[in-house]
Amino acid sequence: MKLSRSGLLIAVSFVAALSSRGAVEDAASWPLFRGPGAGAVGSNAQLPEQWSASKNVAWKRDIPGRSWSSPIVWADTVFVVTAISPGESEPAKKGLYLGGERPNAPRPEHQWKMLCLDLNTGAIRWERLLHQGPPPEPVHLKNSYASQTPVTDGKRVYAFIGNVGVFALDFEGHPAWSRPVHPRKVRYGWGPAASPVLYGDRLYLVNDNDEQSYLLAMDKTTGKEVWRTERDEKSNWSTPFIWVNDQRTEIVTAGTGAVRSYDLEGKLLWRLEGMSSITVATPYADAGLLYVSSGFIADKTRPIYAIRPGDNGDISLQPGQTNNTGIAWSQPLAAPYIPSTLVYDGRLYVLYDRGELSAFNARTGAPLYTREKLPEGLHFTASPWAGNGHIFCLNEDGITFVLRAGDRFELLHTNKLAEDDMCMATPAAVGDRLLIRSAVRLYCIKAKP
Repeated sequence: MKLSRSGLLIAVSFVAALSSRGAVEDAASWPLFRGPGAGAVGSNAQLPEQWSASKNVAWKRDIPGRSWSSPIVWADTVFVVTAISPGESEPAKKGLYLGGERPNAPRPEHQWKMLCLDLNTGAIRWERLLHQGPPPEPVHLKNSYASQTPVTDGKRVYAFIGNVGVFALDFEGHPAWSRPVHPRKVRYGWGPAASPVLYGDRLYLVNDNDEQSYLLAMDKTTGKEVWRTERDEKSNWSTPFIWVNDQRTEIVTAGTGAVRSYDLEGKLLWRLEGMSSITVATPYADAGLLYVSSGFIADKTRPIYAIRPGDNGDISLQPGQTNNTGIAWSQPLAAPYIPSTLVYDGRLYVLYDRGELSAFNARTGAPLYTREKLPEGLHFTASPWAGNGHIFCLNEDGITFVLRAGDRFELLHTNKLAEDDMCMATPAAVGDRLLIRSAVRLYCIKAKP
């Protein structure tokens, strides 16, 4: 088929738009944590806006075990990972994060599994055992032994089970390869959470811990280590981001000591100091700027940075500065703790753990509104997402607050799931469907005609 000149321009523009948000991905898929470009934005005009445990539910499927890993989707195929223990585990706890250390808690044998489901029906196509044995290290009471989200390229699906191993399977569930990961101690026994990412023929992992932190590149076909770069970092929980900008492709890693960007061979390009003492949120890019945040609730420094492409060396701000040649703008006290921020339609939204929402101009950092309170909105772990002119914020009680995207705070309605649907995983907004994973089940939400 031969494209007209206008059709060719549209096609080129579409590919360029996807490329600006990371590796080019299938627009009808949600292949990694926070979706295409890690931006958590759904592109379908039919993305559902209202639901309950029964309303607009296309299907729901009980998922055994405990995992705060997000679902991922490629075309009509859904993947989730889980950790199943035949023994009795202490139930996960909603609310604040203090007092959740369990360094001496029993660690009974677990089964780590990958489940493949049909997006249209919810039927389980297959499930595969990835690993079986006792967890080598403890986790925080709010964490799980399978919190990292898998990633797919449409041919294989890759799971990084922290302190256990890396596993690659084809779409039929056949193992392609697996590699063990040497267990490392994580701060206070909280456990790991950073998810893997793909670019080209490589799989990239960040393992920030209290013993020996590193960024690792693996051949995605064989699992062979291509290179490893040691990191002067202690424990962090931030997923790396592949930033494809108009000057180069970078691997951006957020850390407590510094945000660091590497080239595709693991060589340091630039660094930015000035983060809070615990870094969880995932970097992402929009309209040529990179957004990074770090907001541990007990710190006096909780910054958001908007970073320009192309700089090198140390781009850290000097005392009293809010921008420089490498940083377009910053807000020193605006970052959330656990959720990542969200850029949608020129605005940056910040969802705080205790149920407050702020919005800023994404290009300048100018405040639009600050810490507006969500009713019944305590305790947010999942990151917000956007689509069809709306902002969605899911709390740990399974309640989603739906707001109109814009310069002012406008709550439209709330959507509540069942009483046992504790939610900490970030949903997947793929096509005209929304996948919400709770502590006990996976929902597929689809608006009825």
